[in-house]
Amino acid sequence: MPIRIYKPTSAGRRNASVNTHAEVTKSTPEKSLLAPLPKKGGRNHSGKITVRGRGGGHKRMYRKIDFKRHDRDGVPGKVAGIEYDPNRSCHIALIEYKDGVKRYIPAPAGLRDGEVILSSAEAIEPKTGNAMPIRHIPTGLDVHCVEMTPGKGGQMCRSAGVYARLTNKEGNRATLVLPSGEIRQVHIDCRATIGALGNPDHILRRLGKAGMTRHMGRRPITRGMAKSHNAHPLGGGSGRSKGNRPPCGPTGVLAKGGPTRNKKKRSSKLIIRRRRTVRFGQLR
Repeated sequence: MPIRIYKPTSAGRRNASVNTHAEVTKSTPEKSLLAPLPKKGGRNHSGKITVRGRGGGHKRMYRKIDFKRHDRDGVPGKVAGIEYDPNRSCHIALIEYKDGVKRYIPAPAGLRDGEVILSSAEAIEPKTGNAMPIRHIPTGLDVHCVEMTPGKGGQMCRSAGVYARLTNKEGNRATLVLPSGEIRQVHIDCRATIGALGNPDHILRRLGKAGMTRHMGRRPITRGMAKSHNAHPLGGGSGRSKGNRPPCGPTGVLAKGGPTRNKKKRSSKLIIRRRRTVRFGQLR
């Protein structure tokens, strides 16, 4: 059973559940693929806090993930084990290629130790774990680690249990249905990996206590309405109030559907159906 619920022996255990990570087969990481991961506390290169509520947490080592797999074209790789990665929700698979190179990739659901996977720029068998350009992938299949720009590496569908459905190919564009419900197009030469990602029970886990959140490096955040008027746009006033304005952060940036994306970089023209309705009459 992937999600285990214990007896309520304490207040913290009463509402908590634990992911047993039944898919994991290897407990120790590959040392050659580890890198230090220093803590930033939500601060940028200038020392200013750009992400609130970050700090503390357990020490981690970063696992170098191969999201491109371009330089491994045509080289068979054997699955050496499925590992837990503290830096992401999905599991990762250690691949030992025929020429001795070792790489980490996000582990698809159903991938087992000893299986052989392949990456290619040409048409190959649409088997779970194989990667190739979308032009060679049959329509109707589930894919993950989808590129948004050819050669840039997988950027979409990288979380536990998610996948995109390839529904149509027309001209040099392919249509994908994303987990959020958004329907968008990508270039037909963008690569993707066959199958859905593993660890689908990640979303069912309940932390159960505030200490587990602190263990993950997340600090408490005070509501804007509970602050004073000089600390937050929603603060101050006599008694409680809803703020009488749309929800926002301390700097006034809209928090629920406001236009926060860069107009020069966004790819709205490739989005056929958005994942949510447009709010405040503006495009995101």
